[in-house]
Amino acid sequence: MANRYLIEKCLVEHCSATLASMKSANLFNMTFADDTDVEDQIEFWNRCMKEKGIRLYILRRQENRVLVYVYRKKQLSVSLNRPGVAKFLKKYGYGNTDVEYALDRLKSRIGENNEFPHEIGIFLDYPLGDVIGFITNEGRNFKCVGCWKVYCDECACRKTFAKYKKMQRCLCTSLAAGKKCFAAYSSCLTYKIINERGRKHE
Repeated sequence: MANRYLIEKCLVEHCSATLASMKSANLFNMTFADDTDVEDQIEFWNRCMKEKGIRLYILRRQENRVLVYVYRKKQLSVSLNRPGVAKFLKKYGYGNTDVEYALDRLKSRIGENNEFPHEIGIFLDYPLGDVIGFITNEGRNFKCVGCWKVYCDECACRKTFAKYKKMQRCLCTSLAAGKKCFAAYSSCLTYKIINERGRKHE
């Protein structure tokens, strides 16, 4: 039960933008007790999140630590099929942009190098130009940094970072108030809708 709460906490703290449909995916690392069957815990959350279109996927497991990828399949499919993405991914051995195939390939790439391959940014909704900019500049010469290092549209990215941060605060506040992840998730969606309506009338 404690580990279920730990996953819930990680979902809220690191995946709020994905929970609120603002982003196709997020990542988090989690350390668990040696006797914990983490696959069972992930499967429990997958059953809970299925109706909401959210899935948890283990990208890497090392002893008692796991790297969990949380995604919305439909949104991820759209993200992987953005202009130029298939051509970019092909350089790293991705034969196509089918979600299941691409995730298996990403998992394999992480296992091969024991580190994050640069194309992982594509799987986290980072703009293609920023992913390419990071690779070309070897992580230097960026305009600003938030959820990722920005090389192209700084203004748009700063606004996006602010929205993600606002949503994270909303969800964390709900969880701290004693709401379960599902209730906090619903609160976030309501908060998001109200904000969008407010902007339309500005």
